[in-house]
Amino acid sequence: MELVKVGERTYYIKNNTNIGIYRVDDQNVYLIDTGNDKDAGKKILKITEEQGWKIKGIIITHSNADHIGGNKLIQDRTNCNILAYNIEKSFTENPILEPSFLYGGYPFKELKNKFLLAKESVVMPIENNLPEGLEYFTLKGHFFDMIGIKTSDNVYFLADALFSEETITKYHLFFIYDVKGFLDTLDYLSQLKGNLYIPSHCEATKDISNLIKLNKDKIKEIINKIYDSCQKEKTFEEILKYIFDEYKLTMNSNQYVLIGSTIKSYLSYLYDDNKINYEFKDNKMFWKQIIQ
Repeated sequence: MELVKVGERTYYIKNNTNIGIYRVDDQNVYLIDTGNDKDAGKKILKITEEQGWKIKGIIITHSNADHIGGNKLIQDRTNCNILAYNIEKSFTENPILEPSFLYGGYPFKELKNKFLLAKESVVMPIENNLPEGLEYFTLKGHFFDMIGIKTSDNVYFLADALFSEETITKYHLFFIYDVKGFLDTLDYLSQLKGNLYIPSHCEATKDISNLIKLNKDKIKEIINKIYDSCQKEKTFEEILKYIFDEYKLTMNSNQYVLIGSTIKSYLSYLYDDNKINYEFKDNKMFWKQIIQ
């Protein structure tokens, strides 16, 4: 982990999941997310202690395990507040909700891993509790009530509203809860005027226009692939296999629930857009293109 100063009061720790730091005064700081596990939490504590900073609070952009994994260790050691918005507060307090939601039932033991299941922490609503100098804004699409954070240095922390070119090229699919919401957020991001943008899984950049286009183009590509796959009626499992085969991806339990949930969100998007329909036959649910 590397600490980078990007404004008078704004810093971030370069990591697989970038971690924001905002200095409210000479001694006290707020974190933006905490990485994917207790080891990330330990490294964050070491960095802040080396700077002589006290962690006064943690702001959660959203409740995915790779963003809240360091919460419990840091909160236990510092007694800091943790702030989250709406549904993300509930998931952060009750992290079993993430694998349960993704699987659609009680998660079997392989799904109870650190990538899907964080430790519980005590959380306050973010409303009216943010320190001066920070603003939050909603970023619909990736998860239920994800937010971004703008600092007084005009630096934008964008959570998982954008994915890197490397991720898109290697994996093609990234988790989306609400496809329309994600596309609307990309349009919203194109209107921001910031000094620096820090997505959680990308390099910090002064220009996000190319990233916005890459993300939008890939989503539209996947929409078209799923739509084309439904020329003949297919079950969800058949569509899932088709997409994995098309992108030469390998299935495992984590990928099954993450990408499986995402494919269902694409199906909902296409259905709500009157592009596909479903039918139950022989106790199976089939999806098929609507003939225009």
